[in-house]
Amino acid sequence: MLLIFPAGIFAQEIMVDQIVGIVGDNIILQSDIENQYYQMQAQGYTGNARQMKCEIFEDLLVQRLFLNQAMVDSIEVTPAEVENELNRRLQIFINQIGSQERLEEYYNKSLLEIKETFREVIRDQLLTQRMQAELSNDISVVPSEVRDYYKRLPADSIPEIPEQYEIRQIVKNPRISEEAIFEVKERLLELRERIVQGENFSTLAILYSEDPGTAMKGGELGFTSRGSLVKEFADVAFSLKQNQVSQIVETEFGYHIIQLIERRGEQVNVRHILMKPRASEEASQKAIAVLDSLASRIRMDSIPFETAARFLSDDEDTRLSGGIMVNQSTGTTRFTLEEFDRPTRQIIQNLKPGEVSDPFEATDETGRKIYKIIQITRIIPAHRANLDLDYSLIQNMALSEKKSRLLNQWVRDRIAETYIRIDPSFRDCDFTIKGWISESQ
Repeated sequence: MLLIFPAGIFAQEIMVDQIVGIVGDNIILQSDIENQYYQMQAQGYTGNARQMKCEIFEDLLVQRLFLNQAMVDSIEVTPAEVENELNRRLQIFINQIGSQERLEEYYNKSLLEIKETFREVIRDQLLTQRMQAELSNDISVVPSEVRDYYKRLPADSIPEIPEQYEIRQIVKNPRISEEAIFEVKERLLELRERIVQGENFSTLAILYSEDPGTAMKGGELGFTSRGSLVKEFADVAFSLKQNQVSQIVETEFGYHIIQLIERRGEQVNVRHILMKPRASEEASQKAIAVLDSLASRIRMDSIPFETAARFLSDDEDTRLSGGIMVNQSTGTTRFTLEEFDRPTRQIIQNLKPGEVSDPFEATDETGRKIYKIIQITRIIPAHRANLDLDYSLIQNMALSEKKSRLLNQWVRDRIAETYIRIDPSFRDCDFTIKGWISESQ
């Protein structure tokens, strides 16, 4: 699908309210097409304007067809899922344009207003993806299909794989003192008392919360199911009465106070203030010293890196595998340089295979400061994808093609069963899928 990002972020919003398409109970506006067209132009797409708009229109027709079926099948996405995806995509846009301030200036809206504009767009896209997944989840490919797919690929369609790295790591979490934890709890208790005495929770969350994803929204999460929250947080959130403020809640992310805004069945909308205790400089230096000693022993061959990782690393995800890092995006042990966080990337650029790095500072998935040493175990040179080195990648490509064939056939079948109306201004489009325009139109 062409709709990778919400339309209009990089184009001034074009308010054209003419309905140009109807699919079941869902409509397509001219503005949907124009905004998407200008966004594609901003991202560097070139080509015949009319053809591009026809392609966008057909893509929207397909999306609305899946949305229509999602409503029939009662497929849903949670507000938390929408919010997380909205935040992820907006961060990409912010990175591209340079800063949040530049994005707000260019679009002439605050970040909250931009989110409000595109929340529904993101919801529709996630629903479409979920409906597609429901239809294609049971599809798989066997090795013979993967080999046949690879043989059929034209040479210019075989992807070029950039240089990749496999690395091991040993992680040390600097010890957080009881005093640091006590200080954070004292600050949260003070804030809770101020809220109970009448101060605004949202204002204090903006000022003091250390959750970058919600602080600027006054700590509000949006309606969220129990399964989308860590257990300790969910247990308290679902036990609160409306407007009640919790006692301190400890999770893997730090310490929170929570206020229930509203509960709807098995979903809650809450605000929270997050604070994280910090390790002392002394604790950080101790973690560095331990890693420095380990690095020296590994270099002297007195202990293998994988053994040290297995018994001494604090990272549960890599410890049992001898420190081997797994790329969560691909499920493999390979990373391109750009897929590492910035501190690790800088170290790798100056490290040869087999060498052990000096200790360096990084952050884990909860945002906590950690220290680690790494070792490059293998560098895979840039190459054209092949079955020996890149079987998983080619397998996923073959699977994607098979799913695409199934979904396209589903679309063709559904077109004949669904009410579809296309405005005369788009009936001259050379659509990829036939049947959108019936003889009665």
